[in-house]
Amino acid sequence: MSKTVLVTGGAGYVGSVVTEVLLERGFRVIAVDNLSNGNEDAVDDALFITDFADTEFLDWAFTTQKIDFVIHLAALANIPDSIVNPLCTYEENVSKTIALLDKMRQYSVKNILFTSSAAVFGEPAYQPVDEQCAKRPISAYGRSKLMIEEVLKDCCRAYGINHVIFRYLNVAGATKKHGESRPHESHLIPLVAKKTLGGEKPLYVYGNKFNTHDGTGVRDYLHVLDIVDAHLLAMEKIDGVKGNSFNLGSGEAYSVLQIIKGMEIVAAKDISYEVKPARKGDPSALMADISKAYKMLGWSPKRSLIDILESAYAWQKNRPY
Repeated sequence: MSKTVLVTGGAGYVGSVVTEVLLERGFRVIAVDNLSNGNEDAVDDALFITDFADTEFLDWAFTTQKIDFVIHLAALANIPDSIVNPLCTYEENVSKTIALLDKMRQYSVKNILFTSSAAVFGEPAYQPVDEQCAKRPISAYGRSKLMIEEVLKDCCRAYGINHVIFRYLNVAGATKKHGESRPHESHLIPLVAKKTLGGEKPLYVYGNKFNTHDGTGVRDYLHVLDIVDAHLLAMEKIDGVKGNSFNLGSGEAYSVLQIIKGMEIVAAKDISYEVKPARKGDPSALMADISKAYKMLGWSPKRSLIDILESAYAWQKNRPY
């Protein structure tokens, strides 16, 4: 019998790809999204347009659909915005997640996979970052994710809610059907891809005086399909991995200028950019130690940076929505 999965943020970037693959694998999917950052056209079916903390929706879903897993992806994820408007971030990310967990408790829904973030580490004490690294977030976004991690631990102890925490680094890339399509894009790779395709907006490089090899921020980029693989493994092995957190990345890191240069090669086109001051809340470098995910989940990334850049470029060039 197929499992039923509730995907919050199901019309968003990662959510649309998660939903796509789950449906291909024979899962029943209930995707929920309020479309504040998602796109209705990103989900072929199974989409409910409402807030993931809508109590009437959750009452219906948990009483009639026999949900086996919740994959909780929905969040306000813009770090600079979280610094200037922290209360909104805490309301959307923390308060609404508590409402979701309360309904899970009420209806004895026991399994949740939570999308956290490497932002919980702030400016990491060392690189690559493992799960034991000190958590010192430097933005409201990072703090909101860390708060939810602690709430999940308490819910596990008190109510027996099994959780797995995934801390993504920089997710990028696309499938043929789904890619990054936000109303106000802030992620580097889709912005660079759009620039190669004639985008009129200037491409900004935020900061060129970081303590890195070329002065620009260094990040670990992971293909969105590798993210989905980790979720599938966690659901399969939930009894053995529940209560654990996993850092997900490629285990390699690239600077902003290296990403631009890589996309120039993929698109066979020069890319112009402007340097702006570094943004508050942006660490100089982030790279994941992914050995725990390998040991416990049997997970490792299968796609390279070139796979990421080529798929992102192809999706932006042929984007269906």
